[in-house]
Amino acid sequence: MLISINFISNQKTPPKSDLNFSIIIAAKNEEKNIPDLINSLNNLNYPKENFEIILVDDNSTDNTFNTANNLTDNIDNFKLYKITEKELPGKKGALTFGIGKTNNPYIMITDADCLPSPNWLNICSEYFRKGFDFIFGISPFKQNKHLINKIACFENLRSSILTFTAAKLGIPYSASARNFGFKKSSFEKLNGYANTAETLSGDDDLLLREAVKNKFKIAAIIDKDASVLSFTKNTFKEYIAQKSRHTKTSVHYLLKHKILLGSWHILNLFFLFSIILCFVNSIFIWLFVLKILTDITLVLLTQKTFDYKFNIFEILYLQIFYELFLIINFFGALFRKDKWE
Repeated sequence: MLISINFISNQKTPPKSDLNFSIIIAAKNEEKNIPDLINSLNNLNYPKENFEIILVDDNSTDNTFNTANNLTDNIDNFKLYKITEKELPGKKGALTFGIGKTNNPYIMITDADCLPSPNWLNICSEYFRKGFDFIFGISPFKQNKHLINKIACFENLRSSILTFTAAKLGIPYSASARNFGFKKSSFEKLNGYANTAETLSGDDDLLLREAVKNKFKIAAIIDKDASVLSFTKNTFKEYIAQKSRHTKTSVHYLLKHKILLGSWHILNLFFLFSIILCFVNSIFIWLFVLKILTDITLVLLTQKTFDYKFNIFEILYLQIFYELFLIINFFGALFRKDKWE
C-alpha cells in the first residue's frame, strides 16, 4: 500500500458525523488544565452517542483524578481511569491502557492541556471516511506577549511549516500527539507502541515512523476547523526540557528523514552564521541577507494558515532565536534524561 498524503484546507462540504470515535487523553499532574479540557470536549460539535472520552490518570500526585471525576460525574460518554502499573513506560503506557479500553474503531489522541476545535471530529471523520489509516492536524499554541511564549510559538510555526511541507512532498516524518488519530485496526497491526520503545517520548513521531515503514495511508490535515489549541511552557527551563525531549526522539527517525532534516538545519545555520565570515568575502553578507529575507517572506506567507500572527520585527529576532535553540536543544537531547511529565 502506498503512502498517501492529503494536504487540504478549508473543506466546504458539511461532513457526516456517523463514525464512532474514542478520544484518549493521558494525564499526569494536570489538575489545573482538566476543567478547560473537559469543557472543550463537552462542546465538540459531534453527536455524543458517536464518541467516548477516555482519560487515563497516570499516577498523578496532584488532584487530577478527583477534579476530573467531579466534573464528569454526569457525562455519559466520559470514562476515567487511574493506573499505577503499565505495560510500557511513560506516556505510551498510559495511552496503551486507554486504547485497550476503547469500544470504537477510530482513535483520536490529544493532551490534557489542549482545547480541540468544535468541529475537530467532524473534519477528522471525513479523512477516515476516505480510507486514511493515520491522520494528524495543526496544533498551534495560544499567543501572548511573554518572550518564552513568542519563542515557543515561533518554533511551533517553523516546525509546522517544515512538517506539513514534507508531508505534502510525500515524506511525512513528524506529527503532534496533541492532534493525532488512527484506525484502531491499523494501530493493532503495528503492534501498538511496542516498536517505539527506544525513548519515553515519541508516542506520535515514532508511531508515525512505523506507519510509514508499513506503508499505511497518512493524511496531513491543514484545516483550522480541525486544529487543537495548546499552551506554551511558562519558563525557559520547562521549555528547554520539553524541546530537548522532543529532539531526542528525532535520533530514532528513519535514516532518510534524519538526512533530510540534518541537511536542512545545517544549511540554515550556515547561512545564519555566514555573516561572521564577511571579512573573508562580501558574498557571506549576501548569504545572510538572503536567508533573513527568505525567512521573513516565508513566515508572512504561511503564518495565517497555522493560526499565528508575527510582525516583521518579531520574525527577525525570533528566527535567530529559533536557529540558536536548535543547537541548544540538540545538546540538551544528548545529556538530559527522559522524564514523563
